[in-house]
Amino acid sequence: MAKLYGGIEAGGTKFVCAIGEENGAIHHQDRFDTTTPDETIGRALAFFKAHPTVEALGIASFGPLDLNKSSPQYGHITVTPKPGWSGTDIAGRVSGELGLPVAFDTDVNGAALGEHRWGAARGLHTFVYLTIGTGIGGGGMVDGRLIHGVLHPEMGHMRIPHDRAADPFDGVCPFHGDCLEGLAAGPAIEARWGARGETLGEGHPAWRLEARYLGLALANLALTLSPQRIILGGGVMQVKSMFGLVRAELQAALNGYVQHAAYLEGIESTVVPPALGDRAGVLGAIALALQS
Repeated sequence: MAKLYGGIEAGGTKFVCAIGEENGAIHHQDRFDTTTPDETIGRALAFFKAHPTVEALGIASFGPLDLNKSSPQYGHITVTPKPGWSGTDIAGRVSGELGLPVAFDTDVNGAALGEHRWGAARGLHTFVYLTIGTGIGGGGMVDGRLIHGVLHPEMGHMRIPHDRAADPFDGVCPFHGDCLEGLAAGPAIEARWGARGETLGEGHPAWRLEARYLGLALANLALTLSPQRIILGGGVMQVKSMFGLVRAELQAALNGYVQHAAYLEGIESTVVPPALGDRAGVLGAIALALQS
């Protein structure tokens, strides 16, 4: 019988728990709303206790996180805007109650790892995964290793040019106001235009402005990390016109400076959706377990 591995995609709005094989085949899965830490982590633990024992478990979590294994706060969610979740020891509780080795990383690094193993980043050594939805987060690999540093990447909070004459909106980030997330995440779209993004038509001016901000952010990533591919997930990227608009804005921001086919005639193969779709997060968590 094939060995089984567990994964928890710990999102700010939902948790997804799954048990699967090394080839990415999922045997059991459950999904539920993120409520309080005790209730939500308790449901995740109950899921794994009710199913066959796994070899290891990966947690791909919303953050910020403490990923420093020498830190007394390793495995904790640190200071997060999610009410009630700051200081939650998610990895320690799961490992302690299940008696399993637990790998722990950000949700976007997990999704990047899943795409590298089974999806749109197979065979690449340097790429970025960015999700644009309720928040904006980014992860990825450089030279075949997930990106870490003092903590972990916070690509959603990079500062980008903000033309207040064209867009007087102040931004919604509680820490920075008009960082990328503050200007371009789903709540920013709703606050700026007075309606949720999914209710706005394809021709609405929101999408050209959104693409402008995302194109500027991707230009920063292209110039700092030189990724072979940029994978864009999340609900905002479900708008049909967004990929074409974002690619064009990225090329405009680079203005021909990066003289490589990946950012010129090959741009459609460089800025792409996740091949794993909405399974990228939970498969990424399983990929973390496999790494452990």
